[in-house]
Amino acid sequence: MYRRLRPITTISITWKLSTSPPPPPLPTLLSIQTTPKSTTTGGKNKKPKKKFYYRVPSLDHAMDLQKKPSLILLLKNLITTSNKTHSIHLRDLEKEVGFIQKWNLMSIIERYSTIFRVTGGSRFSPIAVTLTEKAARIAAEEAQVRELMEPIVVKKLRKLLMMSLDCQVSLETIKSIESEMGLPGNFRESIIEKYPRFFSVVVIRGRDHLRLESWDSSLAVTAREKGSNLGGFEEGNWIAKDENYDCPSAFRLNFPPGFRANVGYLEEVKKWQKLEFPSPYLNGRRVNHATPQARKRMVAVLHELLSLTMERRMSTAQLDALRAEYRLPGKLLLCLVKHHGIFYLTNKGGRSTVFLKEAYQGSHLIDKCPLLRFNDKFLALSGRVCDDFGNVMPSEPLC
Repeated sequence: MYRRLRPITTISITWKLSTSPPPPPLPTLLSIQTTPKSTTTGGKNKKPKKKFYYRVPSLDHAMDLQKKPSLILLLKNLITTSNKTHSIHLRDLEKEVGFIQKWNLMSIIERYSTIFRVTGGSRFSPIAVTLTEKAARIAAEEAQVRELMEPIVVKKLRKLLMMSLDCQVSLETIKSIESEMGLPGNFRESIIEKYPRFFSVVVIRGRDHLRLESWDSSLAVTAREKGSNLGGFEEGNWIAKDENYDCPSAFRLNFPPGFRANVGYLEEVKKWQKLEFPSPYLNGRRVNHATPQARKRMVAVLHELLSLTMERRMSTAQLDALRAEYRLPGKLLLCLVKHHGIFYLTNKGGRSTVFLKEAYQGSHLIDKCPLLRFNDKFLALSGRVCDDFGNVMPSEPLC
């Protein structure tokens, strides 16, 4: 007969394992972000004061208003630049814009029959999209508008190069912001090669760079300096109504609704506004970046970069692409959030976008270039009507 053995070893091992303390749980990203650290002062635990980023609903709404119009203009450009017939086959949409965007464009085609017309559909004629007669007539005016824009974009391109470290920027970087600056898609042939006295293309470490050929001191004036007068106040006066300070080194501030600044904060703002700093057009290599003046200059560089765009806004990814050529701050988002009276950061529209707040009144851009006014005229075919600034407002929801 077999003897039954007592499971002494098993019991002892189980007991030892059960008495050992469980390992501490690993901290997750959520717990790190949401669990505030307490500080001890005078024997009492105090939680740090919460910091809020105040939203500006009107600028968030400005991004929402651009959803459908941006698709309309994208489809218009695809049609006008596709071939001599100024039409595009539906089967080619996916190759041009991708699978998801293709269906967005097809909904635009179906909804705005006053702008787009569908042709073909037989065995010998594939389905294609073209512009209606009225839309084609307006689209034909773009060539004349581009001529009006040429001196504007040449000036902005020169200013962009003048602000860079070595007066040169890679063509790849400029290509990433061409639509924001109003540059045509073929700007290398139509702009750069046309003005050899201003621009040249050089190869540096295997990459094409656009180089400035001549410096013009009259262009080294920032948009902030041109609009430094804050409303006829005597220089040096404090404008308590909107926390602005009227002096040559001041920025125009526009704090968000709901923001209530205390006396100490306003004193710091006043001190910062009076602080003089080097020009953004001064070579960045000659600036000591550890000084308060240099940090304020970085704010001025960001302000000027946004001022050079048509809509005074740019995505954070595009600003990141400019970091090396303009020595933008390493903690770019922190800088933008800190100066929330000048810039506004929003995640609307599927990407992070930075606004220059002084350029907007409500949801609408105050000053528009000829190309934006042309776009408004084309978009008016969808039912948009003009507002007080000569901009357009939707008579029906476009987003």
